[in-house]
Order: sequence, then structure tokens, then C-alpha cells
Amino acid sequence: MSSNVTLILTTVPDADPAEKLAAQVLDARLAACVSQQGAVHSSYHWQGKIESADEIQLLFKTSAVRALELELFIQKHHPYDTPEILCWQATASVAYGQWVIAETQRPVHV
Repeated sequence: MSSNVTLILTTVPDADPAEKLAAQVLDARLAACVSQQGAVHSSYHWQGKIESADEIQLLFKTSAVRALELELFIQKHHPYDTPEILCWQATASVAYGQWVIAETQRPVHV
């Protein structure tokens, strides 16, 4: 048996914004886990030229119900004007999927 989780990938320029964005997302419970994939070298078209940059890749694991909110949060707090945000569904083990769902629930205020 399995469970679904949503994966969201982005890149940031270096370790400082990577750590800041990960901490903010976890604090808001928008993701259960953020994996810093490490340094990647990206080449891309930008404003009519081919550019390249060293970046840090981040992989967020979240629930389907929090995915859109996480995407909007990344857009708002990302240091790039046009951040890479890739989102897809993945099949996880039941236990891991349940953990992701539990950790991304909104806090209940009494």
C-alpha cells in the first residue's frame, strides 16, 4: 500500500537563501521536510542571452492540500524574479505519506 505526497523543487543562488527559505517553510508547516540537494550548475536562456550560474537545489516534501500555498509562499519569498518551481506527485510509503500529512497540518488554535 502507498500514499501520495507532493514534491516541489526550486533553486536559489547560495546557502544563505536556501537555509532561510527552508526554515521559513518549515516554521509555517508548509512542508514536512526540505532537502538541500547541494550545488548544481544551471545553464538557461534569460533576457535574450544564454546564462549560467551555480545554485543550490531545494526539494520540498508536502501534502497535496498545502502544495499551492507552498508554491505561492516560495514565489513571494524567493530571491529570483522568476524562480524555478516544479511540482509533481510522488508515491510514498504509507508511513512516510502519513508523516508528511501530519506535519503539514495547520496548527489548531483553541
